[in-house]
Amino acid sequence: QVQLVESGGGLVQAGGSLRLSCVASERINAMGWYRQAPGKQRELVATITGGDTISYVDSVKGRFTISGDNAKNTIYLQMDSLKPEDTAVYYCYALQGINVRLGQGTQVTVSS
Repeated sequence: QVQLVESGGGLVQAGGSLRLSCVASERINAMGWYRQAPGKQRELVATITGGDTISYVDSVKGRFTISGDNAKNTIYLQMDSLKPEDTAVYYCYALQGINVRLGQGTQVTVSS
């Protein structure tokens, strides 16, 4: 089973930027990011498949950018123009067969 390790979360003011990283223990074709805010359901934020098929939830389009480095088995989530409503725990995921593997999560807090 693939292991995922996220990093890059933290506290930032509204309008600021953060970059999340997720290192996988093996090459995975479909990866991405979920987030879960307190009291809310987990939300799929961004996906990257095959290195070049990308999708975003509408609320982050134009502000977040997902990318991958196949040589490092790593994906990134560049988050710009952050808003307080982006505050959540962000989880990297990897689609392994029919199973969705999640990382341990990294907290992102955006202050107003």
